[in-house]
Amino acid sequence: MELFEQLSSQIKGQGKTLVFPEGEDVRIQGAAIRLAAEELVKPILLGNKAEIEATAAANNFDLSGVQIVDPAEYPADAREKMVDALVERRNGKTDAATASKWLEDVNYFGTMLVYLGVADGMISGATHPTGDTVRPALQIIKTAPGSSRISGAFVMQRDDERYIFADAAINIDIDAQTMAEIAIQSANTAKVFGIDPKVAMLSFSTKGSAKAPQVDKVAEATLLAKTAAPELAIDGELQFDAAFVESVAAAKAPESEVAGHANVFVFPDLQSGNIGYKIAQRLGGFEAIGPVLQGLAKPISDLSRGANEEDVYKVAIITAAQAMA
Repeated sequence: MELFEQLSSQIKGQGKTLVFPEGEDVRIQGAAIRLAAEELVKPILLGNKAEIEATAAANNFDLSGVQIVDPAEYPADAREKMVDALVERRNGKTDAATASKWLEDVNYFGTMLVYLGVADGMISGATHPTGDTVRPALQIIKTAPGSSRISGAFVMQRDDERYIFADAAINIDIDAQTMAEIAIQSANTAKVFGIDPKVAMLSFSTKGSAKAPQVDKVAEATLLAKTAAPELAIDGELQFDAAFVESVAAAKAPESEVAGHANVFVFPDLQSGNIGYKIAQRLGGFEAIGPVLQGLAKPISDLSRGANEEDVYKVAIITAAQAMA
């Protein structure tokens, strides 16, 4: 089954609610109408109600199946509870006046709706830079148990082939502990996309064939990840060919349960991860879906500002699937 058909079948009729802080945007509205009509999610559009309705009218959109929330018109008692919850969540780092000011920002407001359980996830970034989406998520939602930071994975798809590449979006340089966390996060992401994870910790060395601090880091990360998640199939350090090609694996890592069969590839730094996914995309003809943010306690997704309606629609399906996991 095609990826988005598969994910749509999982989330259809499950009543997952997603909040879109950029409700005035035509791309967001078009995607939200489709999602609601297909009963995939219950969308909440945040923003100035008059501007949202003006955009809808200009594009002949019917928003009757979509909830609109104008933060400026939010009931005073509910807003006060939101401020109190934000102050409590910040554990003394933010006072009530600052919290109230933050909630004037639609991304903070939307993130609090997720934190309070009003919504199951949030999608932003069509008109905001990545930091405006990620910052409130880290301050309020925070990382999931076992994760000290977030990372970004790409789903690489070509015909019936499907792989996870990470981290290819967030962390520029990583230590062994972070690489281990990314491996576990990526395995969990793989499961969301119907992949039975076999995780390769990538290096320019296979099982000690080269000696360098960079190799030691990957070997240590592999040990940490296997210790933290012994139920997962994780191995390293592995060169990409040993991880992917059975004949090479037989020669370089014959005792590995991952080598030659890997479908989740964890890169030792952002530079190699970013280069790797773009090579697969541009030379290999793979579709690169993402980045999918990993490691948050609840799903928050960041759009590209160049995203179109179809991108918004697909990211929303992914976010709802993450909320089901």
